[in-house]
Amino acid sequence: MFDCDVLVVGGGIIGLSTAYALSRAAPGTRVTVLEKEPGPARHQTGRNSGVIHSGIYYRPGSLKARFAVRGAAEMVKFCAEYGLPHEVTGKLIVATDRAELPRLHALVQRGRENGIPVRELGPAQISAYEPHIGGIAAIHVGTTGICDYGAVAERLAEASGADVRYGARVTAVDRRPWGVAVRTADGTVVRARALVNCAGLHCDAVARLAGDEPGMRIVPFRGEYYELTRPELVRGLVYPVPDPAFPFLGVHLTRGVDGGVHVGPNAVPAPAREGYGRLVVRPGELAGTLAWPGTWAIARRHWRYGAGELRRSLSKAAFTEAVRRLLPEVRPEDLRAAPAGVRAQAVLRDGTLVDDFLIREAPRTVHVLNAPSPAATASLPIGREVARRALAHLDG
Repeated sequence: MFDCDVLVVGGGIIGLSTAYALSRAAPGTRVTVLEKEPGPARHQTGRNSGVIHSGIYYRPGSLKARFAVRGAAEMVKFCAEYGLPHEVTGKLIVATDRAELPRLHALVQRGRENGIPVRELGPAQISAYEPHIGGIAAIHVGTTGICDYGAVAERLAEASGADVRYGARVTAVDRRPWGVAVRTADGTVVRARALVNCAGLHCDAVARLAGDEPGMRIVPFRGEYYELTRPELVRGLVYPVPDPAFPFLGVHLTRGVDGGVHVGPNAVPAPAREGYGRLVVRPGELAGTLAWPGTWAIARRHWRYGAGELRRSLSKAAFTEAVRRLLPEVRPEDLRAAPAGVRAQAVLRDGTLVDDFLIREAPRTVHVLNAPSPAATASLPIGREVARRALAHLDG
């Protein structure tokens, strides 16, 4: 009667780590993964800066803090075990203005509460790590690293032993007391005892297909990157002090596993869930975003922040100006446009930006409704948590 025990919608790193965790926790469990793209990791997983986050930013006790700290160590171990490119580089979080010092000191405290090794630096010590970076104080976080999350996702797919079907877009979900039946765009029906929704940018839409009102909507934010044409100016990873009012970390400098240095991202509302280019508009998706009351609440509450982000999006000179706070030598001609990403940010009806990972359950179903950064770092622990919940539905 059943084609599989657990059906996972979404072939990004969270869906594939869930399949991997299921194969470890309950060998013999039949898992099918449906991914609408022709390959894995085509969206958030494959379009980020490749950072293995330490977990320093996140509220002690939150899922983000616990899973990122644990996940960073596990990601390094996974990459080493499977021969995937990675490096534990450490990173600097740099204050360039005295007004940022209280927030920097708060990060030191938060890092220590989360069990992360943190070292405070003065200007001379900053120069020892990064000769071209300007700042009045910084902290060095030793457990931060870099990897290739697309390669990680591919290896998770292989190691899971799951039946991963690409080009399989979900169009209907029929949930019954015995399980679920899912139809894809080509008319194929897959029956399973439990459903896991890891659809990322489309997770709220999949939840509604299943008959659940998730109480949030995904509001897409495009993150635009540049590549530094003089990569010798940056040795490793350099971040500004983030604004705690937002779940975005600000424009940062990241030397990747390929040796190139990415600069970014900013965060501007996108008129399409997969709106990687400025001219990509999907009217139906844009209408859905604008119809959600939380979208307008964000706009009213944070219009100044949004205006600054939009200015940096439209003006390379303004973007360069933001980068100069950290890297005074940079010039507009040192920045070359690189592929953008889109962050799937869950927003509540009242305009609250969901700050933690959000996992909700319904009969025979587990929905992952908010898993932006540092979800790639935390993907192995998240996958185990989602797998644990999915297996409990098999016993029901």
